[in-house]
Amino acid sequence: MPVAFVTGLAKEEKPEYFGWLKPEHLLNVNKLVYIGLRDVDAGEKRILRENGIKAFSMFDIDRYGIGRVVEMALAHIGNDTPIHLSFDVDALDPMWAPSTGTPVRGGLTLREGDFICESVHLTGNLVAVDLVEVNPSLAADREAEANETIRAGCSLVRCALGESLL
Repeated sequence: MPVAFVTGLAKEEKPEYFGWLKPEHLLNVNKLVYIGLRDVDAGEKRILRENGIKAFSMFDIDRYGIGRVVEMALAHIGNDTPIHLSFDVDALDPMWAPSTGTPVRGGLTLREGDFICESVHLTGNLVAVDLVEVNPSLAADREAEANETIRAGCSLVRCALGESLL
């Protein structure tokens, strides 16, 4: 929802929340890319299409591979753009991150998520990263599932900050 406000796609009736955003500070939807979508409702599809927002579904990842999808995503935003990587942990398959509000099977592997983060780091344009939708309180088995989700999240953030195997 915050992205909808900072792009100007959503309007708030209570200006004290996002009314401080001026048109010149809004995020350009042409510089917005989603990777790994697999559970998109009709309204979200309409917003993506009507606004020309670049989005890659799991079908695209299966078809092209994560490497090519990331290449296309980075080419779309250009190499002169500061990047804020917002990683929703629920983009990962629940096998890797079960403690989230929207666990949907068929998501990214942890390795694919790490690859995205590593690739963004390598651009040299990463200026901010956030990891969202981590919710240990939703784990059926709090000890194992919460720890697995936290481990996955830490891996993603470390990769975005430059940790690599070699």
